[in-house]
Amino acid sequence: MNTPVEGFSKLSKAKKIDWIATNCTKDPENTRQLLEQYWNSDQKVQKLHDEFIENTISNYYLPFAIAPNFLINGDYLAIPMAIEESSVVAAASKAAKFWLERGGFKTEILGTEKVGQVHFIYKGDKKKLSDFFTLLKPKLLKSVSSITQSMEKRGGGINNIELRDLSNEIEGYHQLHCTFETLDAMGANFINSCLEQFAKTLKEQAISFEAFTEEEKNIEVVMSILSNYVPNCLVKAEVSCPISDLGNSDMPAEQFAEKFVQAVNIAKAEPYRAVTHNKGIMNGIDAVVLATGNDFRAVEAGVHAYAAKDGRYSSLTYAKIEDGIFKFWIEVPLALGTVGGLTTLHPLVKLALEILQNPTAKELMQIVAVAGLAQNFAAVRSLVTTGIQKGHMKMHLLNMLNQMGATENEKKQLVEYFKSHMVTNASVKEALEKIKSK
Repeated sequence: MNTPVEGFSKLSKAKKIDWIATNCTKDPENTRQLLEQYWNSDQKVQKLHDEFIENTISNYYLPFAIAPNFLINGDYLAIPMAIEESSVVAAASKAAKFWLERGGFKTEILGTEKVGQVHFIYKGDKKKLSDFFTLLKPKLLKSVSSITQSMEKRGGGINNIELRDLSNEIEGYHQLHCTFETLDAMGANFINSCLEQFAKTLKEQAISFEAFTEEEKNIEVVMSILSNYVPNCLVKAEVSCPISDLGNSDMPAEQFAEKFVQAVNIAKAEPYRAVTHNKGIMNGIDAVVLATGNDFRAVEAGVHAYAAKDGRYSSLTYAKIEDGIFKFWIEVPLALGTVGGLTTLHPLVKLALEILQNPTAKELMQIVAVAGLAQNFAAVRSLVTTGIQKGHMKMHLLNMLNQMGATENEKKQLVEYFKSHMVTNASVKEALEKIKSK
């Protein structure tokens, strides 16, 4: 049924939809209606969406939600989140409310440095290459002056360029390891433009370097690209309170604090647990990153690399009890932007940033880290007390009822019923069938 197509990108949207519906689905008319159903009724907004990416045939919606009551460094914020998973927004909101009465969240920027590299092969005399780089470095910086001019006026630009020898990993492999400050921009285009010019200058200058042999002059540039691993673009978020403030109906305060610390320590020591532990953190982080128009794939890649920086994958959060005080914190690399990209194009991204009081990139780093910490606190708190399923499955209840075709009246009855009963797929199905049979 599905066959190759020539020139798909050149087809009109209507013809793209017609081809997909006819060649890739069993009910073409239903497919057309579904895709059209998710178009924006405002043609101007829809055209904007159509031009974000290639071969657009419709919009794919995610819920856009708010987690309120966050107290961060003394300021109150409601945090926008875009995510499809049940219980994430509720958990973040619950954690925010819990810490609202205990001093809130404190944050600190530990660094904002970003990285890019020119990867090249040179198989000659390494001393000659080192001498060449000493002469080359100022020429590299000069070669990108037109690119960096605007960024430098705002206080950013290139921090440093290093020559690195990795020939023990791959024969002849070296790199220009470059660090940048991009301020409120995520900076990918700026960094990549600089790197590509560095590569061009590297090759040109090598040809005229007299100490090189003809073979050594022929430096092979493999690629020039930014890195999404940004261990020096780092933010810390933390909460703390006396142990006595942790008491609740589920467990005595001291027992809760000790179990919580042990749970985090297990995630530090056991990679199988750490992956799920950190996935919960990313529930909060990704939801805010996506809502603010940032690249959650880049953030995910960099965060997980950082979690393995010591040679074993481990927890991103830490917890300890010290002098009767419970402390819980996260250190996480976040390369984010509040200008450029979708931040001025996507209407909901603009709104999300407005809700967050139009933060700088540094401020957004802190907000996102808090969302991750809050999410992790809520998850670990559930795990060491009632268990994760009790709260999660109740939040998932409406999804289950919708899948089972429950009416609004049936949903209302069952939501009330399951306030005091365990939610499982089987128990929900059985309860719904009982109502329908009456």
